[in-house]
Amino acid sequence: MKIKNLLLIVMTGLFLTSCSESIPELNDNDKAFQKKLMTQLITAKSGDIIELPSGTFSFNRSLSLDIDNVTIRGQGNDKTILSFKPQIQGAEGLIVTADNITLEGFAIEDAVGDALKVNESENLIIRDIRTEWTNGPDVNNGAYGIYPVQCKNVLIENSIAIAASDAGIYVGQSENIVVRNNLAKLNVAGIEIENSYMADVYNNTAVNNTGGVLVFNMAELEIRGRHTRVFNNKIHSNNTENFAAKGVPVSVVPSGSGIMVLANDQVEIFNNDLKDNDTAHITIASYFSADWPFDNTKFDPYPLEISIHNNQFSGGGESPDHFDLKALKVAKFGISGSLPDIIWDGAYDKEKFTNKADAAKASICIYDSEATFANVDLPNDLENFSTDRSQHDCKNYKLKAVTLPEQFQL
Repeated sequence: MKIKNLLLIVMTGLFLTSCSESIPELNDNDKAFQKKLMTQLITAKSGDIIELPSGTFSFNRSLSLDIDNVTIRGQGNDKTILSFKPQIQGAEGLIVTADNITLEGFAIEDAVGDALKVNESENLIIRDIRTEWTNGPDVNNGAYGIYPVQCKNVLIENSIAIAASDAGIYVGQSENIVVRNNLAKLNVAGIEIENSYMADVYNNTAVNNTGGVLVFNMAELEIRGRHTRVFNNKIHSNNTENFAAKGVPVSVVPSGSGIMVLANDQVEIFNNDLKDNDTAHITIASYFSADWPFDNTKFDPYPLEISIHNNQFSGGGESPDHFDLKALKVAKFGISGSLPDIIWDGAYDKEKFTNKADAAKASICIYDSEATFANVDLPNDLENFSTDRSQHDCKNYKLKAVTLPEQFQL
């Protein structure tokens, strides 16, 4: 047995016996289940399957797993419920730092911080998991629901994320990712791919978030995100008021955003059903739109090679968030009008592109769609605002599908 695991067992016993007077009261069944599960996680061996029974079980401290090749399996995300409402210790509900991990068939509710965090894992399957803050949207909810970061070979499927104050499903600084057949609702960001490489996001439903699907690059992170496909998703009515804490990146996302690409490259957006997103269905923005500081010798703030095609648009753009967007709508489209389906801030690298037409095609291609469009020309304070999408009439930038290892196939 690893020395650190032995120490954890001893510490767990001490915590459960000597600190009982300061812990919110759990019933006897919850006390016993918490102690049993913590011991199972600490003493697990490679190849173990930890089975969780049906029922609702309360916890007052975080759970953690750091043993490779382990499965944690409940009876379904509506049948096995791990409630962290009494939590007084730990920053997550469950944190995993191991490879070859499968997590399936249970829910994590009301964690004090992130619900499910997985860090530096290779070969990760998250299936039929639900993360939820049961009080609904609230700035005091945990930031992230399902939260793999610095991982390789990631599958998130058939899962649900509700009411995270940052992102319901977030994959950051990771490689080779599939996010499919999930439901994200009432989060600030429904699904977010950040500073990651090779991601497929498809067959998901993002509804009633602040922003449905975000593909972001942040300047302070070393990995530059690229090669993300967002397709076959239903992205409807993402008009929930932004309830993120002030100062966090997603706090700048306007309510009513369907898909938002920020300073990312090689993003293909196709075959999505976008409906009733009140600001804009698709927004393509440079880092300047966020107005955050960055080192321009280390970070490229411009999105490039964005392909948008074969999407369906309905409604939307009629009641944009943020004063400047409201003013833009009224000034350019009238009080009863609406912002276009696709909005580009118009920023491009003038040192790299001396010709605006070349810059337009290098930035965004739009085809096989009746989508309305606007280049708002943010760098020049809307001086060259245009709804002419002819400069983006190209069929470049088709991306390859993500391929996961064989063990990920059902």
